[in-house]
Amino acid sequence: MNTIQAVILSGGSGTRLWPLSREAYPKQFLPLTSDLTMLQDTWKRVEAIAARGPLVIANEEHRFVAAEQLQQVGASPAAIILEPVGRNTAPAIAVAALEATRDGADALLLVLPSDHVVSDNAAFLRAVEQAADAAEAGKLVTFGIVPAGPETGYGYIKAAAGEGARAVERFVEKPDLATATDYVASGQYYWNSGMFLFKASRYLQELERFQPAMLAGSRDAWSKARRDADFTRLDKDAFTAVPSDSIDYAVMEKTADAVVVPLDAGWNDVGSWTALRDVSQQDGDGNAHQGDVIAIDCRNTYAYGQRLVAMVGLDDVIVVETDDAVLVGKGDRMQEVKAVVAQLKAEGRSEATWHRKVYRPWGAYDSIDNGARFQVKRITVKPGGTLSLQMHHHRAEHWIVVSGTAEVTRGEEVLLLSENQSTYIPLGVTHRLRNPGRLPLELIEVQSGSYLGEDDIVRFEDTYGRQ
Repeated sequence: MNTIQAVILSGGSGTRLWPLSREAYPKQFLPLTSDLTMLQDTWKRVEAIAARGPLVIANEEHRFVAAEQLQQVGASPAAIILEPVGRNTAPAIAVAALEATRDGADALLLVLPSDHVVSDNAAFLRAVEQAADAAEAGKLVTFGIVPAGPETGYGYIKAAAGEGARAVERFVEKPDLATATDYVASGQYYWNSGMFLFKASRYLQELERFQPAMLAGSRDAWSKARRDADFTRLDKDAFTAVPSDSIDYAVMEKTADAVVVPLDAGWNDVGSWTALRDVSQQDGDGNAHQGDVIAIDCRNTYAYGQRLVAMVGLDDVIVVETDDAVLVGKGDRMQEVKAVVAQLKAEGRSEATWHRKVYRPWGAYDSIDNGARFQVKRITVKPGGTLSLQMHHHRAEHWIVVSGTAEVTRGEEVLLLSENQSTYIPLGVTHRLRNPGRLPLELIEVQSGSYLGEDDIVRFEDTYGRQ
């Protein structure tokens, strides 16, 4: 079998699982169904058959969390390619194919979304092995999920008669319930999984045939990319000009070489809270709970709580509690969560994008209290982590070390602070915080001033290349 190169698509925003999943920290980075995050699970699923580390396509804003999570599970990515803007799956896979062929190789690209669940990994790997023969012969393989029932939330693939990899007769948009019922009864239709296997060269050939402008723009953005030891940053101007389209529309619905391999492996795209309930461990009444949850006389509920959540007499209800938001809704209407996110965006509210706890390449901060002219944050700095050398026009800061050791640059001074020691950073003074120790540094920051927004930061130097 030809070399398999995993391509993990990690650019999604996951708004249908709000408030847990948000644009700045979407669902692929969350441990929703196991102790591993969905990104980590995706890599571990294929690690045994991959010839090298994954090619990861990620949003520019997610670069550090993607790199850190892969490092945590021992993955050494072949590349982490950063999209300055989203251009859908066809251009993303194009730049992955260009990267995979840059040294003259022509691996089989196993293209995987980073936020799906596959409960039967052995069955999944058997399907990949079956698909590999067709891919080596020049076919573009998609994996069709054997439907568990009529589902209106998925697209469908009609397959030609036969066994194993068989020709795709057509792709169908999300149907109504009656049509979906007919599809499932026919035995000829499969759910469209969004997973693919093909030679890198074949994908580029078909993209050249059907979408030459898309390929030219993707190649331009890739060839002008800035590369360092950690990331490949696509050229923003060139990639912004690339036509945006999915691989289904751009290639798979047009090519004569599309084939589908049936997959029955406990697949779920976890596209809603109801879907997450369905793939989670349930009690005898169909309840699936995470966190500190008490349920009295409840059935078919899902609850996620960071604090105590108590539920009484509920049926088919979803309750999700985070630090700054609570979602309560009927299970059969959870697709409408995206309307909540749309309203938050329309009102300019930060809850659409940010959690209260915000992750940074050096660690994280949690805004634990705020009021008129003050804000309190709990800051955690990883060993060796360094905040940018910066100053603020509108606020002063008090830092109190809770645990660990802090190296503080304050103007021309450099201070070393340990537990229970503190310092004051006046408004307009250049400063920096670093953790020189081997243990995490935790401190409390009290901000005071006329404006406390995160955009009141003037950076002079930054270890992580941020502006």
